[in-house]
Amino acid sequence: MELVLLIDFGSTFTKLTVVDLLKEEIAATAKALTTVDTDIMTGFKNALAQVEQKLGRRLKFKHKFAASSAAGGLRMISIGVVQELTVKAARTAALKAGAKVIETLSYKLKTRDLQRIESLKPDILLLVGGTDGGNEEILVYNAKMLSKLNIDVPIVFAGNFRVKDRVADILSRGGKTVYVTENVMPKLNILNAEPARKVIHDVFIEKIIEAKGLEKADAFVDETLVPTPSAVLDAAKLLADGTPEEEGLGPLMLVDVGGATTDLYSIGWGDPEDDNVLKKGMEEPYAKRTVEGDLGVRYNARNLLQTIIKRHDTNEIKIKELASWVERVKTDLGILPQTPSEYKMDEALAKIAVNLAVERHVGYRKPTSLPFGPKYLQWGKDLTGIKYVVGTGGVVIHSKNPLNILKEAIYDKSNPNILKPKKPAFLLDKLYILSAMGLLSKHYPSTALRIMKKNLVLL
Repeated sequence: MELVLLIDFGSTFTKLTVVDLLKEEIAATAKALTTVDTDIMTGFKNALAQVEQKLGRRLKFKHKFAASSAAGGLRMISIGVVQELTVKAARTAALKAGAKVIETLSYKLKTRDLQRIESLKPDILLLVGGTDGGNEEILVYNAKMLSKLNIDVPIVFAGNFRVKDRVADILSRGGKTVYVTENVMPKLNILNAEPARKVIHDVFIEKIIEAKGLEKADAFVDETLVPTPSAVLDAAKLLADGTPEEEGLGPLMLVDVGGATTDLYSIGWGDPEDDNVLKKGMEEPYAKRTVEGDLGVRYNARNLLQTIIKRHDTNEIKIKELASWVERVKTDLGILPQTPSEYKMDEALAKIAVNLAVERHVGYRKPTSLPFGPKYLQWGKDLTGIKYVVGTGGVVIHSKNPLNILKEAIYDKSNPNILKPKKPAFLLDKLYILSAMGLLSKHYPSTALRIMKKNLVLL
């Protein structure tokens, strides 16, 4: 046996996946509570003991790779000039790097904005703004403001190239660590996210791992830790695109429903499929991730309850019973449903989280009249034609009826201008292996793809 150990140091659980390279199959999986506040390797050793007990022997591994979202993951604040444009471009770059954008600020920073940044204690600041050759004044002003911050936080500059040297000098003289890369939006509505994504990833490796107490974990594995969402995005892209040796599934959407956030991933360009539709707004990335921080089924359960009351026919569920469940999960974030009624309550929360998260992720269109006839204008991705929706996340995986949750991603005829998938097949990540396969794909892409195709359950 040639075994590879794949580790996901999560915020709550440390999850292990052991792959047999020769058989191209999952040899074992296990999880234990993450122990980042003491020694992160304690939780890992607890999970490893479970794996070795399942396989009946001490294990040696050909490779050990790991991802992490422990200690809050990679927390970022994006600062731009125009909220609708450069901040959106910055968010795209950050999310592709596996970061969680905890705040976005635009135009000229105020003293209260600096206080807000200091109170949130982000891991990275991403300063953007202006097309190349565009606005310079606000960028220079914001650099001067950020140089006054009373916290030590790395700052990545990815704005107008004409002021990169001035901005870097201002921040450096203020005692800040600054990284300069290409503009995330060099021309109006043109996205250039990859250089910023790479720098953010490099800062994660250089600065954040040590700051979050992950050094022991990083020293244990063969290659530096990566943010878990970045590994999941790699897995989704591999599953869609395939390799020269193994065919992928084609354009798809991945829905990850968590306790703190609901994350959406889509692979595909999402161009209009109708000649009567014209694209508008900023271009969308081929591999897109969005994070909905208000749609976690534990931390945001009360918000979800209020939305259910406002948007849904509540006849099939007792609101008082659901409200009682919501109060329980708010006080015990790790609680799992035990009774049929509790499973139904959790399913109701997950359904509305999926419904809203997909609605926000996909594109939309509006009818318009033009001199040459009636048309539609489209913003964002048209995902009506994608072939698959993949479901993951604890509440979906452990649900008694995961298909009922994931069907909330489907196109709604009563709201036809929201471009949700129309006739997708549904797959379930039953073994919770997507982040592991993203890690494996760096060196064994075809093997990782075949394992996913073998283990994702068709609902």
